[in-house]
Amino acid sequence: MEKKSVELLAPAGQWESLVAAIEAGADAVYLGGKAFNMRVHRTDFNFDDAQLKAAIEFAHERGVKIYITLNNLISTEELAPLEKFLRYLDEIQPDSILVQDLAVINLVRKLGIKIPMHASVMMNTHNFHTVELLKKFGITRVVVGRELTLTEVSLLKERTGIEVEYFMHGDMCFAESGQCIHSGVVFGQSGNRGRCMKPCRWIYKLIDEETGATLNDWSYKLALNDMCMFRNIPDLIQAGVVSFKIEGRMRPPEFVRRLVTTYRREIDAYLADPMGYTVNEERWQNLYKNRVRDFTTTFAFGAPTIKDIGLTGEREPRIFSRAVVEPAFDDESVKEIFSSERAIKSSGKPKLSARVASLKSAQAAIDSGADIIYVGGEVFKPLKPWTLAELKKAVEFAHTAGKKIILATPRTSKYKDLSELTEIFSHDINFDGVLVGNLGALNLIKTLTDAPIYADVSFSVFNPVAAEFLQSLGAVQATASLELSFAQVRSVVENSPLPIEVIIHGATESMICDHDFAKLYLPDYDEFATPDKLNKHYALEDEADEVHKLRVDQFKRWHIFFGKELCMLPYVEKFLGATVLRIEAQNYSPKVTAQVVKLYRDAIDGKNLTSNSYQLPAKLGAGVYRFKQSKNSIQLSS
Repeated sequence: MEKKSVELLAPAGQWESLVAAIEAGADAVYLGGKAFNMRVHRTDFNFDDAQLKAAIEFAHERGVKIYITLNNLISTEELAPLEKFLRYLDEIQPDSILVQDLAVINLVRKLGIKIPMHASVMMNTHNFHTVELLKKFGITRVVVGRELTLTEVSLLKERTGIEVEYFMHGDMCFAESGQCIHSGVVFGQSGNRGRCMKPCRWIYKLIDEETGATLNDWSYKLALNDMCMFRNIPDLIQAGVVSFKIEGRMRPPEFVRRLVTTYRREIDAYLADPMGYTVNEERWQNLYKNRVRDFTTTFAFGAPTIKDIGLTGEREPRIFSRAVVEPAFDDESVKEIFSSERAIKSSGKPKLSARVASLKSAQAAIDSGADIIYVGGEVFKPLKPWTLAELKKAVEFAHTAGKKIILATPRTSKYKDLSELTEIFSHDINFDGVLVGNLGALNLIKTLTDAPIYADVSFSVFNPVAAEFLQSLGAVQATASLELSFAQVRSVVENSPLPIEVIIHGATESMICDHDFAKLYLPDYDEFATPDKLNKHYALEDEADEVHKLRVDQFKRWHIFFGKELCMLPYVEKFLGATVLRIEAQNYSPKVTAQVVKLYRDAIDGKNLTSNSYQLPAKLGAGVYRFKQSKNSIQLSS
């Protein structure tokens, strides 16, 4: 073991923090420009172009690497400034750029940019099929999904040979990275675009969804403690982690200096004498006494428990926002936006799709006028996953009716999930396509079938260049992000070389989580003695009285839904230029599925709807469509 075999990676939001990190012994520093990164709340942080160049020169003179964070989602109107910024980075040559949006990977390739790329944790990487695909496009390092254990990280490293970067200290998200859209939809400020308002730091109570009875009273149920792997440095190194990442680009210089100094000395102590190493308790006490939140190792050694959550909120440094009432679908602000916006240019009537959770719901959707049915993928308890027999029956029923059946894959896939998916294609089921949830599934599916590949909403397609990249990978269709305003959806649809599907109705997830809500918060739950408790439905209620349904799927992932279901029924004519309009009906009974599909079928076909048409058995909302745009990371001139 040598010092150069392990990299201590420090954050810097301002010049003083950069100097502090380097003087304290960081091997590399990550920092962002004034736009295109995940920390754009404050204008006094991040580096302008001249400072970026100076930072690279300053660091390189001292043998330290600089990584530029270009890791937020990019809207269509930001593409031209992005190209300019990439060309500038190619001139000043940082040691890598950290990326999330597929458009950045696409542009780096098209522009001939000669800078290595690192895949951000926001790319939600959980399997080696994803890594193998990313390597083909110049990705040399992956910041793995936070839900992976160190054992899983070690296996991924062994299978792919990729460099692995791992968070070792700092603020952690409760949801899977890249799969939380709560801030973007409710506030128009996307966490995937550097503007998270941190709804995971609100207080919630757990209730029985049917009765409304409180099961677990108010607390900060999603407020995960800060990551701290100080006492587990040998575990990280032995797992094959190359880069130890400290989170904290918005922290002051003295905070950065203290953390880097502490970790530098501890890492060096282990590398100097691995067999004789023990944790330096004096350094540990200094770290612990100066903590912001309490500490956790999150998923490194298994699923977090209740002690890993800051339930009281007493150590929470800052509350970014409070819960708000989600706008109704007929809110005046929503009506005003749609009355002033032109419709998406149309080249023909869109198809109508529905994602369903049972064979009966598939039949109901087809009978009511859906053209495309998505089956498979995640199924929420008490419903059971699709059997091979049910999938075959769904295909037969759809094909008899002249409709398409497309197999959905999970949005997140670990190795086991993909192995189970492989098994389906050993049977002769004539699917009309596969809706893939992540790059790994896409990469694998291409080896299993010639069926067309459709990219799901979990790809967070925010611009036509990302869609173009998916097309180059073999996708025949992509789904627009649920964080795009109507004008931005229109821009993607009209400029994309790939057909675009738009979700216009249904219960949509604000977060997908690997934390087990039942074990954490459900009274008297025991996975052995009372597993049937998962067959009931629960919800989180926030301070604005919005009730967020909770659902658990067969992969034991929990899905948190918005308080109101998306409903674009009054504005369907504005969306008719999209290739496909989708209804998310996974939470619907066959009866409600039939009702909703029939309403949208009639609306697409131009039949007049009365006000009674909107009396659906749910609270109906407008999602992100109350905003004229998802707020950008740069101030664009009009």
